[in-house]
Amino acid sequence: MRKEIEFQSKGTTCRGWFYTPDEGKGPFPVVVMAGGWCYVREIVMPHYAEFFAKAGMAVLIFDYRRLGASDGEPRQHLDPWAQIEDYKNAISYVRALPEVDPERVGIWGISYSGGHVLIVGATDPRVKCIVSTIPVVDGYRNMRRVHGIQGFRRLMDAIMADREQRYAEGGNRGRIDFAAPNPANTVCTWPLPETYEVFMNLKKTEAPLHEHWSTAESTELLMNYTVFPYVPRILDIPTLMLVAEGDDLTLWDLETDAFNQIAASRKKRFVIPETSHMSLYSSRSKLEIAAGVATEWLSDHLVKPY
Repeated sequence: MRKEIEFQSKGTTCRGWFYTPDEGKGPFPVVVMAGGWCYVREIVMPHYAEFFAKAGMAVLIFDYRRLGASDGEPRQHLDPWAQIEDYKNAISYVRALPEVDPERVGIWGISYSGGHVLIVGATDPRVKCIVSTIPVVDGYRNMRRVHGIQGFRRLMDAIMADREQRYAEGGNRGRIDFAAPNPANTVCTWPLPETYEVFMNLKKTEAPLHEHWSTAESTELLMNYTVFPYVPRILDIPTLMLVAEGDDLTLWDLETDAFNQIAASRKKRFVIPETSHMSLYSSRSKLEIAAGVATEWLSDHLVKPY
């Protein structure tokens, strides 16, 4: 069963969906989920939620402040630290629901939020299990690699021009495209044409509230985002990291570096073979592999021991 919910995060209303299993008697363990760069709740997450609910877990999917169905201005402003705060406020909200066992909270993230859940897990002891899927782990290194030398210079020029414009115009933020069909001719944050194609199809078929741009300041914030100071603090939380063998978007070698620094003994890295970052959105068979592995991990640590 799925119902609409809303909760407050720093005085702003976040909206989402709350799922409960069709069978079994609560209170249930719960998995808190949110999306990546410019995601809204309709993008891939409901497919994972159905897997988790069938395995006996409640699920909360939500839109961050300033995105999708949630309130907040400026729209499409992606502040990773505000999004991490939204995760923590979602946990506070869901732990108080009568259908939920507050001592069995897991968190799941993908791409940008795949990094967020590592930071949330490292800093919030209420979390009892982590699933990090194809995570962004270091924004600066990620951007330098995916843009190349010339493209990175263009990106930095655009970011600095926006910074000076914000100063001159009293904080009015400029825009930057998420991705573009021809990134050689357009400055965008994630310069792979297949990213544009996949998300335009998702907007058409599943996620009409998706907007394919962010504030330019969002990309500047991404440049200063890294999970590496935090992952050694994941001491005793079971942590699964799913990486795509052919991922040249969030870079599976960087992901592996982050995984190796997780201190917890109960950790697992699962490599999805012969895939890419975007095929986890465009290929149902690849998504089902990732969802199946995540379901088993969450079930092993949130359902079966109790």
